[in-house]
Amino acid sequence: MSALLENPTARVRWLAAPSSPAWLEQAIARPDLVLIDHAHCERKAAGVALQLMFRYPSDEQLGALLSALAREELEHFEQVLALLQRREVPLRPLAAPAYGSSLMAQVRKGEPQRMLDSFLVAGLIEARSHERMALLAAHSPDPDLRELYGELLASEARHFGLYWVLCEQRFGREVTVERLEQLALAEVEALSGELAQDDLVRMHSVGVTPAADSARQSGRR
Repeated sequence: MSALLENPTARVRWLAAPSSPAWLEQAIARPDLVLIDHAHCERKAAGVALQLMFRYPSDEQLGALLSALAREELEHFEQVLALLQRREVPLRPLAAPAYGSSLMAQVRKGEPQRMLDSFLVAGLIEARSHERMALLAAHSPDPDLRELYGELLASEARHFGLYWVLCEQRFGREVTVERLEQLALAEVEALSGELAQDDLVRMHSVGVTPAADSARQSGRR
């Protein structure tokens, strides 16, 4: 595996607002639903990496890095699937939240903007997954889930770090940061609101703390 994938030097604030206590409470209350959805998310993430590989076939570095990324995402899918099987929970289709489609709608059509936006959207999704897995690793009452999510944290951080490095190499830091700030606001908008039903909780279902509330909470610490 490339050293770039192992050690991305991405020190950047991806998320514009943290996940809310309500999302964590909902996710802890329906752990099997979140686990099933997590399996689907890992499979989709592998598909995104492969899609980008095929979209830009002449970029050899991109192909090598995204091929490795796709393999790792599928390994994570297999880990989640194995836990589902041990728990005798069948992998079944779930209604997806609007999160992913809302973010993809932000991707501009023309190149090279399409490449930049596609990398940043993929990175934002990975960053939100990492943040929520960290919450579950810290707060889930289920030791199997704490172990699983804890094991995946380092690699999830590498994934959004890789997308950052790909952007910065191709577009420069200033352009990348400016566009990331715009897309991060759209990402928060996609997660804003309240869950209509408890059985709709997903890894990327709605539930963020508004920036102003987050700042007030930080000030009280």
